[in-house]
Amino acid sequence: MHYSVLLQESVELLNIKSDGIYIDGTFGRGGHSRAVLDKLGVNGRLIAFDKDPEAITHARQNFFDSRFKIIHASFASIRKQLFDLGINQVDGVLLDLGVSSPQLDNAERGFSFRHDAPLDMRMDNSKGITAAEWLLIASEEEMVDVFWRYGEERFSRRVAKAILREREVRSLATTHQLTKLIEAQIPYRERGKNPATRVFQAIRIHINNELGDLEQILSDVPQMLTLNGRFVVISFHSLEDRLVKIAFNERASADKLPKWAMVTGAEAEFEVIAKKVRASMVEVDENSRSRSAVLRCLERLKVTQK
Repeated sequence: MHYSVLLQESVELLNIKSDGIYIDGTFGRGGHSRAVLDKLGVNGRLIAFDKDPEAITHARQNFFDSRFKIIHASFASIRKQLFDLGINQVDGVLLDLGVSSPQLDNAERGFSFRHDAPLDMRMDNSKGITAAEWLLIASEEEMVDVFWRYGEERFSRRVAKAILREREVRSLATTHQLTKLIEAQIPYRERGKNPATRVFQAIRIHINNELGDLEQILSDVPQMLTLNGRFVVISFHSLEDRLVKIAFNERASADKLPKWAMVTGAEAEFEVIAKKVRASMVEVDENSRSRSAVLRCLERLKVTQK
């Protein structure tokens, strides 16, 4: 079953206007989109994005609403996609950055070490290179950098060297092959965590350019918001949350004058109205994947002419 994490909290923070234009940048299986549509009036619009062809198929088979449109693309392309639709400003944007339950539970996608499957990991499995293909061509230094930067794996060099040795004999084609190799290189076990967790996360982030896409939308969306428009982001690991926190705080910081100046500094154009909101214990009990979720929200307070 697919659960939409922090569903009530995120939709409430969007502060939906009945005739507003809203974006669900990570459609998944449509839980957040459905909740937004329930609050929109007949003149409201919801435009959803997703990289995953399976998510696009689900939307087209289950969402029959003239107010709704699904786009098969990364949310990083939001500015261009909306420009092509004649839209320059929106009233709210919602991102749920977690890997969806169907993606994790579908063995063929290769996201999880719990299933033995082809080592794919692409969000959009219609294009780009697979995790197996990347492991076959990546240099030792590139692997070390990816495993440490995106997975904070302390034994990144040991794992990279083991992969180099392995690929001289055979390619790493399946999730279980990679999992066993990683387990052999990690000298200790973190409680409740598979030793392959950090490396799998790192490879997935790299293959899908997840942080690059996030940086792009964090840059683009604030200036696309209408007055009192809101940007809600749900992240699931510290790398994502750090980017969101820094980007939101920078937007919310007014230009500061030196202390000796006898005038008041300019008021901030944005305000962070929700910081580090977490799932309730009730939600965590129902869906353990929500345990690591962190929600933040940015609101536009004024629109300056530039």
